[in-house]
Amino acid sequence: MTAPGVSDTFVSPAYRDRSLGDVLPAVSAAMGVDAGLPESSLGLPEGQRYVVFLVDGLGYELLRDRPDLAPYLHSLLDGQGPGTVGVPSTTATSLTSLGTGLTPGQHGIVGYTTRIPGTDRLLNALSWDKQIDAQDWQPHPTAFARLAAAGVRTSVVSKREFAGSGLTLAGQRGAEFVGVDRYGERLAAVLSASSTGPSLTYVYDGDLDWTGHRYGVDSLSWEQQLSTIDVATEHLRDALPADVRLVVVADHGMVDSPAEDRIDIDDFPELREGVAVLGGEARFRHVYCHPGAVGDVTAAWRSRLEGRATVLTRDDALALGWFGTVLPEVRPRIGDVVVASHGTSAVQSRSAFPHEAKLVGLHGSLTSAEMLIPILVS
Repeated sequence: MTAPGVSDTFVSPAYRDRSLGDVLPAVSAAMGVDAGLPESSLGLPEGQRYVVFLVDGLGYELLRDRPDLAPYLHSLLDGQGPGTVGVPSTTATSLTSLGTGLTPGQHGIVGYTTRIPGTDRLLNALSWDKQIDAQDWQPHPTAFARLAAAGVRTSVVSKREFAGSGLTLAGQRGAEFVGVDRYGERLAAVLSASSTGPSLTYVYDGDLDWTGHRYGVDSLSWEQQLSTIDVATEHLRDALPADVRLVVVADHGMVDSPAEDRIDIDDFPELREGVAVLGGEARFRHVYCHPGAVGDVTAAWRSRLEGRATVLTRDDALALGWFGTVLPEVRPRIGDVVVASHGTSAVQSRSAFPHEAKLVGLHGSLTSAEMLIPILVS
């Protein structure tokens, strides 16, 4: 179906086919382990030891277009088509999809910031909220826990600061958490965790995403960070035994959004009328409305953002399948109106989200630059 104003350049999420949430079910199938995970058509080669390396912010198109900066990773693209992330194309949603094997509408982490139903407060899914129990917010067993229960050694290798965080508990509980802060100890931890089989070792690197947000994906800093990741990945592959499968994935891509392509809703009073809470992020906004205001809010935002963003009611977005299957308890976490930016546009608010104006690179929407990710097997 086609909803009003939907960009024809948007990419639909490939749930249960070739999405980030299909990776761990495919690993389970490749190991011949019945862990009770959702079925997926994504196929991976047979193996008893898998390392899944997620590079935050490594979009498929960013890698495809920079062969000289990442020759090793680029060489793995041959014959391996892109996958997609879910909606929105943002870290918290994607990491939870990977860790659970569920769609955003099932696991409930449906954005960077989302309304806590029954309140006017936002849950920031990266920093979390001490009043919200992560296991209540995301109650489903993770893929890591299911694999562990089926006899697979499961490990998460990530920065120490993430140990016990709300997002870690939501998407990765059930695995042994190994905290590392330096490249050498990370490599040692991966080699140790994957030394026996069957095993699944997940390792996370967030430096490329951080660099893109701060300097942009067209910056020298980002290019150098990509080259660093490329060398580190090849080093990891060389250090692993030949029978250990390495899968490199990402949680989203990124676009640089120049100042002239941004709209600040604080400058347009009509965009505040009828709005109770503003959530999401600059490339994908959740707009929570006062009772009875959805129609007027939708019309005002469509008028102001025509050509810059797709503005949909929650029902229209759900009908398009953006969030996959949506459980009743998750539905009110999604904005009454959702706003997905086109091109390099962004919708920010200096009063609600002052840090967004400082970011060069952004993500969250459904453009191919943000939605497509590599799924590379080595």
